[in-house]
Amino acid sequence: MLASLPLLVADLQLFPPAASAQAGPIDELYWFEVIVSAIMTVGIFLAVIFLAWKYRRRANVRATQIEGSTFLELSWSIIPFLVMLVMFWWGAKLFFAAQNPPKDAMEVFVTGKQWMWKVQYPDGTREINALHVPVGQPVKLTLASEDVIHSFSVPAFRVRHDVVPGHYDSLWFTATKPGRYRLYCTEYCGNQHASMGGWVDVLDDREYASWAGGGSHGSLAEQGQKLFEQNGCSTCHQLDQQGRCPILRGVYNKPVQLDDGRTVTADDSYLRESILDPNAKIVSGFQPNIMPNFKGQLSEEQVIQLIAYVKSLSPTTPASQQGVQQRPVVIAPQAKAPAVRPPQ
Repeated sequence: MLASLPLLVADLQLFPPAASAQAGPIDELYWFEVIVSAIMTVGIFLAVIFLAWKYRRRANVRATQIEGSTFLELSWSIIPFLVMLVMFWWGAKLFFAAQNPPKDAMEVFVTGKQWMWKVQYPDGTREINALHVPVGQPVKLTLASEDVIHSFSVPAFRVRHDVVPGHYDSLWFTATKPGRYRLYCTEYCGNQHASMGGWVDVLDDREYASWAGGGSHGSLAEQGQKLFEQNGCSTCHQLDQQGRCPILRGVYNKPVQLDDGRTVTADDSYLRESILDPNAKIVSGFQPNIMPNFKGQLSEEQVIQLIAYVKSLSPTTPASQQGVQQRPVVIAPQAKAPAVRPPQ
């Protein structure tokens, strides 16, 4: 055991490696707050010690009236207030950046379930407790839960997000260093919570192109199309002419007028709700109780496949989010053709 102690000490790290574009700015804010807190703490303790010594109780010394200092009172009020405003502005800037992934981000779907992470890629590939991403490519994760609250966390990327059942959450990152990094669930979700983890493999373009072999059952959108037809959705949702239900071609991320006068955007959450509870929001001009309720009949993975199919019907949706994954293209160097000697 003593012989393995140096190896254990070598593995101990105060912080995980910074392996994403988001990690640097987040670490800078963290260290700024640590330094400010340390300075304030040391300053307060030094002031307490000095004042306790200077105004200690002594014999034959009569107390005198000490008037306050307006300069000091304004200083210790305004300066900390300005420092807090800097922290607020800095944190708000990082927060809004974390909520707005690039439009060309590759979308991957992650579903939490006691006690595993199920991953679906746009090309149909599936994994459990494993995530493969290309280096330097923005990746947007759409998160869902099949049972209880989970929390998706990759410390090396400085990303973490609670996954709440009933709707979609999302986070994004850009991995900058090839390697293997730990994936955790950081919300207690049951008696096997500690085993709910996995690995994120960051690959360079050549390795990722070699790994991404495609799903054996077709892309995510193709799987969704099969479900669409198997469940009879094409009977009412006709693609090229008006049927009993709204036309789905081109509807994704477009405004939808409801019968109560409201206007909503047909994003992932709206499509999910419309599939599982179609009477929650009735489109203007259509009657309720036409579409059957699929809640409890479709899994979260199947709902994601149906949404991918609807996305594929909108040509303005980026290809990486239409259920067709754009893989890095690696062009091998062409071999020179052997010289051909003319006939003598």
